Amino acid sequence: MIYGIGTDICDVRRIRASLARHGERFAAKILSEAEFATWSARSARWPERGVRYLATRFSAKEAFSKAIGLGMRQPMSWRLCEIGKLASGKPVVVLHGALKEWFESRGLTALVSVTDETDYAASFCVVETTGSGSSVHQSSAANF
Repeated sequence: MIYGIGTDICDVRRIRASLARHGERFAAKILSEAEFATWSARSARWPERGVRYLATRFSAKEAFSKAIGLGMRQPMSWRLCEIGKLASGKPVVVLHGALKEWFESRGLTALVSVTDETDYAASFCVVETTGSGSSVHQSSAANF
């Protein structure tokens, strides 16, 4: 049964401007440790790819926060929600700390889709109730 649906569109130019204004502090506020490492590596090789990576994570986390109905209120926080990927490339939600506990206690699962184009990143998230346990990935997944 569907618990919630969330979608978000993010202007990549806004993310680029925030990075120019605040530098790594902005990325560190949005990204988990694993995501930050991926962002740093991508940004070093090709800065625009780093901007897009950050924009897709921002968008996916916004969509997830809407699907669970909390917005950016505790236990939802940027760094406790990680967007990873399976070996197949499929994006997955990886939760940490209090957010993971909250999510699992409700028997929820999440599906997420992300995309980006020149000026925009967009995400869609569906959260379902399972009645038992969660299929959210428990350990850090490889990142895009």
